[in-house]
Formats: sequence, C-alpha cells, structure tokens
Amino acid sequence: MKKILGLFLAVFMILILAACGGNNEANQGNDGTDKEENADTGEVKTIRAGIGLNDKHPQYLGLLKFKEIVEEKTNGQIIVETYHSGQLGDDRTMTEALQLGTQEVVIPSTAPLANFVPEFSVFDFPFLFPNEQVADKVLDGEVGQKFLDKLSDQNLVGLSYWENGFRQVSNSKTPIASAADFKGLKLRTMENDLHLEAFRALGANPTPMAFTELFTAMQQGTVDGQENPFATIYLSKFYEVQDYVSNTNHIYSPFVFLMSKSFYDGLTEEQQKIVKDASVEAGLYERQLNREANAKYIEDLQAEGVTYTEISPEAYAEMKELVQPVIDKYADKIGKDIVQEVYGAIEEASK
Repeated sequence: MKKILGLFLAVFMILILAACGGNNEANQGNDGTDKEENADTGEVKTIRAGIGLNDKHPQYLGLLKFKEIVEEKTNGQIIVETYHSGQLGDDRTMTEALQLGTQEVVIPSTAPLANFVPEFSVFDFPFLFPNEQVADKVLDGEVGQKFLDKLSDQNLVGLSYWENGFRQVSNSKTPIASAADFKGLKLRTMENDLHLEAFRALGANPTPMAFTELFTAMQQGTVDGQENPFATIYLSKFYEVQDYVSNTNHIYSPFVFLMSKSFYDGLTEEQQKIVKDASVEAGLYERQLNREANAKYIEDLQAEGVTYTEISPEAYAEMKELVQPVIDKYADKIGKDIVQEVYGAIEEASK
C-alpha cells in the first residue's frame, strides 16, 4: 500500500513540474524580450478601408493597389477590405471611426480633416499651389511630414498624401468666367469654415453638406452647383444635373491616407513598414491616374453637353484679391509661423 501511495505521489509531482514548466513557456514574451516573435502569432488582421468616392475614381483604384501590395507583402497576414461610395459613412464619420478603433483606414481630403487638426486648413488656402509638381514636393517633404505627425494626438496615423486635385466649380445656372458670376449661386462645399468664407468673399451662397447627399441636392435644386475636381464631377455623373463647368483651380486638394493609431500600434514593426510603404507606392499610382483622368474628363464632360469655360489670368487675379482677407484671417488662426513655413516651402519647390 505504501509503495502504491509513493508511486502516486511521484507521478503527481512530475505532473505539477511539467505544468509549471509549460506555463513559463506559454508566457514567454510578456516582459517584451520576445516581442517580435510573440506578435507574429499567425493571426490574420483585417483593414477596413473606406472612401466617399465611387469605384471608378482613381482614389478607389489606388486603394485596390494598396490592398494588392499589403496582402502580397504580408503573405495574407493582413487582409484589406475596400468600401467605396460612402458605404461606411462620409469622411468625417469614418475619421471618427478610426479614432474609436472601429475602422482602420480612410483617405479624406484635408478640408474635413481640419476639423480634427486645425493646422491642416493651410492646405485649403485658395490659390496656394501653382501646380501639382510643386504640391508633390511640399507634401512629400519635411513640411508635409510635420503635418502628418500632428495626427497622432488625435489617435490617427498619417501615412502619406494622395491626390484629390485642383477643385473646379460646376453649376446649373450660368457660365463662370469671373468673380462676378459667383454672385448669389448656391454652392455645396465641404464642412470647412475656410471654404465657406472664401466662397462668401467671391459672392456665392455656400452650403456645407455631405458628399453622399450632393447629387440629390442638385437634382432637387437645393443647391445650384458644387466644387470638385473634374474626375469627381464626371464619375459622379454630375453632368446629368449640371450645365456649366469652369477651370477655377481655386484650391488644390490633397487626400491624406489615415490609419487608426490603435490598429497601427498593434502591428509588428515589419507590418508597419509594409503598410506605410504600400500607402506611398499606391499613392504615387493614384496621383498619376488622377492627373490623366482629370485631363480626359474635361473632354468627356463637354461630350455630355456641359459648357466648359476657361478662366483668364485677369479673372484669377481678381479672385485672389477678393479672398485674400480670408487667407489673412486664417493665417492668424493657424499660426503665422506655420503658414510662412508652408509658403516658404512652396517658393523653394517652385524654383
């Protein structure tokens, strides 16, 4: 009996020791010593990426390129689900979802993003960038990175800049060839105070609303027109409810590729580099597509019966003069040092 009891106690002790050893092994890495190895558990992560524009727009094609690169580089460890046409909400709603950690990626324009980081308003100053090439140099350079760094305080990570492009005005009332033609026009704008005040300075009656509501608003006469790049105007079929379009080029509008900080911080360093590099590569691809599309869609809009009006240099000069007080006001709000730094970078990039 004693021999049986002794054998039972010996087996029991062996099991206890094995369990303790197994527990130590299972917890390895909790102190950070094996963080990289422990992070790569084989778990598949999902990025839900949403935009407001439709599936024909260069922005969505760029998003598909991002998906392709990320899934290939991570061997399927990160899956990218893409949503277009405001399926997950408008830009502001999706940006708030990133802050809450309920969505992973959105690519808004800087105008709605200024509601979260006011300094981004500088990129919506009328007539700021002379052309796309100068915009590329500034945004991809030191100044552009400084603005992306400001996003972390909002639980957001700015990975790169894409392109919405120069914004143009369309409407159903009259051709716009000068500032006088804006008088009384009800124009939809984004929810951005600077945009609203700039159009008031030109004599228009601006109305902020979500992009997803715009077509119906123009169709029903709630607003007379809107302002967006040519690609957006054509691909959204605004030519069905708009008769006139002009190359006002009043604002160059960048997209900012945003990721939820809580999601980004949960990636390994290797995965972080992959999504960062993929956003840059896909962004260059998107910019090229966007520029080709905007040139083509001027002709396509005219083929649909829209009257196209060129703005003269003299008319541009008058518009700039009218909106200058708005620029001065927001320069004070944003901080003159920041504004001067941006203008300095633009001057340097223009050489």
